[in-house]
Amino acid sequence: MKYPIFFILLFLFSSIHAQVDTIPPSDTDVNQDIIEDFISGQGEEVDFDLNTIYDDLEIYKEHPLDLNKATPSDLEELRLLTSVQINDLISHIERNGDLITLHELQTIRSFDLNTINAILPYVTVKGGLDDYNVPILKMLYQGRNEIYLRLERILEEKKGYTELEEGETGSRYLGDRNRYYARFRHQYETHLSYGITLEKDAGEEFFKGSNKKIPGFDFYSAHFFLKDINKTLKGLAIGDFAVNMGQGLIMFDGFGSGKSSFVTNVKKSGRPLRPYTSVSEYLFKRGTAVNLTFGKNFEVMAFASYRGRDANISLTNEDENDLDILQISSIQSSGLHRTENEVEDKNSIQHLSTGGTIKYKTKRWHIAANGTLDKLDSPLLRNYSTYNQFNFNGDRLMNASLDYSFIYQNFNLFGETAVSDNGGMATMNGLIIGLDRHVSMAIVHRHYQKNYQVLFPNVFAETSSGNNESGVYLGLEVKPNKHWIINGYFDTWEHPWLRSGVDAPSKGKEYFFRVTYKRKRKMQAYLQFRDEFKEKNASDNETHLDYLVDTRKTLIRVHIDNKISKALELRNRAEWAIYHDGIGGKSKGYMLMQDIIYKPIGFPLSFTARFALFDTDDYDSRIYAYENDILYSFSIPPYYNKGTRFYLNLRYKGIRNMTMELRFAQTYYANQDTFGSGLEEIDKPRRSEIKAQIKYQF
Repeated sequence: MKYPIFFILLFLFSSIHAQVDTIPPSDTDVNQDIIEDFISGQGEEVDFDLNTIYDDLEIYKEHPLDLNKATPSDLEELRLLTSVQINDLISHIERNGDLITLHELQTIRSFDLNTINAILPYVTVKGGLDDYNVPILKMLYQGRNEIYLRLERILEEKKGYTELEEGETGSRYLGDRNRYYARFRHQYETHLSYGITLEKDAGEEFFKGSNKKIPGFDFYSAHFFLKDINKTLKGLAIGDFAVNMGQGLIMFDGFGSGKSSFVTNVKKSGRPLRPYTSVSEYLFKRGTAVNLTFGKNFEVMAFASYRGRDANISLTNEDENDLDILQISSIQSSGLHRTENEVEDKNSIQHLSTGGTIKYKTKRWHIAANGTLDKLDSPLLRNYSTYNQFNFNGDRLMNASLDYSFIYQNFNLFGETAVSDNGGMATMNGLIIGLDRHVSMAIVHRHYQKNYQVLFPNVFAETSSGNNESGVYLGLEVKPNKHWIINGYFDTWEHPWLRSGVDAPSKGKEYFFRVTYKRKRKMQAYLQFRDEFKEKNASDNETHLDYLVDTRKTLIRVHIDNKISKALELRNRAEWAIYHDGIGGKSKGYMLMQDIIYKPIGFPLSFTARFALFDTDDYDSRIYAYENDILYSFSIPPYYNKGTRFYLNLRYKGIRNMTMELRFAQTYYANQDTFGSGLEEIDKPRRSEIKAQIKYQF
């Protein structure tokens, strides 16, 4: 490890005065914490594409959102305001008339200085020309264009790229080690967007084999999207798009709220249609959709999608000229097509999805009826097990729901109740309360029956299946003054039926507590405690019957974020994990990390860096930590085993309209000789990753 490199770079640039030149830290911190907490709760590593989170923010930096004209949906899409704050803002304008200046935000009950500072780059109270009068043809060629080109590569050779040895059976990756990403997007403010995205994952073929035809990439996506063109047409999508309905009981393609350190952020919201610009090959629609309003109160959304999906083929009728798929056992979500089997699963079934929403809304409340129909051209018949006997099997599924939101003074009552065509039901209802200027609370009750069936749920729950769970969540946030924030939640749940790896009805509970101290924009420090209890099958059970035991995982974190100057920011974190397996076994671990963030003005080169030490007994005591990455990309990998991890991100903006970035990251294990498993195994105790990206804007 070349430890001195961080300090050498810091010394070279320390004489240059600077300020942050991209998304302000107050904005990224909010989404970092939400996503970091989400991954910790899911318990698995997930890669995210930040395009879907920050696209609108980048546009609003150039064309600020007029708070006097903004709808609740516009304010929700900022992702920087809570339901209580949006309600208070609307109430203030209704009582006192349009805002005259942004300073007036300080008089709104739930708006503190941290909130105001976070939204200031993206909002205004000035009027302006009505963009409804801008012709669509003009929008097509005027506006902002962006091109992204990205290359990623693991430097060490994985087993999947080696040759099969004599007598060895198995598979190998068909393509090379490079991951390619290309994207073009044109936007006219927030009203028009069109573009194309191309990607090839590491191990997938490129302009050969299964991808030998143009475009040569393994995945491609294109969209054309209109938004708020006139008072009737609120949205029109052609190509790839995302659909959001209610609280996700039947469909919510976007990143939704869940349990996080923002304890009152429990309500899913936003516009029903969005353009799709990500590279996830799982949750998106391909076809057309429209969102219309009639008068002041009625809104209608309808969509139709037809696309291929990856699936495990379980039964075929094969002859010399054709392969007829008769049955599948599961729908795949990884989007990886590296081996012959994965290529065979690619787009092996066709999925027709259609549906819509009819909504009656005012500024204070809405009620909506939602419906979807999903049709597969080959039936899904899962491998039977006792735990999954109530899950969907077949080739046709219908879902319907009612969702609502009602605001009265400081209360926001919301929820959704859904039914599947087999009679299964699911309901989720919540209440967000602004008790006073300094205290807010959230309550969520959910009850998802074991026989409720849905293909792609995105629900507020402990698990992601969308069924077989009942629970109650209580969240409380207290801001005694401008320096201190105290928040926490308690969640308790039960699963009335079996689950994978849990061979009996089970239950669990979780406690979360965080106390934060902030000093203007100079420093933030917090202490965080999280304790989770779950019933699981006993490990190493030698009896004939599996039995449940109470497992427990405790996480304690100390985090300090200190802005030394406008140019330099240091972040320090220490975190400890303790896991009890319920039969007397115990594993523990810790992680220490140091981040350096240096972003100068008047000098084109900036960098972020991290060095982390970690030591855990096993995967059960793993620790997750958000990592800065190249622009609009990040991941939250698990830290486990014993070793070190560091990364260095360089960003160069010395060429007009162009941003060039380079990232090098490496994880080293001190307690083992290999890294990874299966075809991902590296015959060395380290994994090194390099990324390069060019963004050109014109």
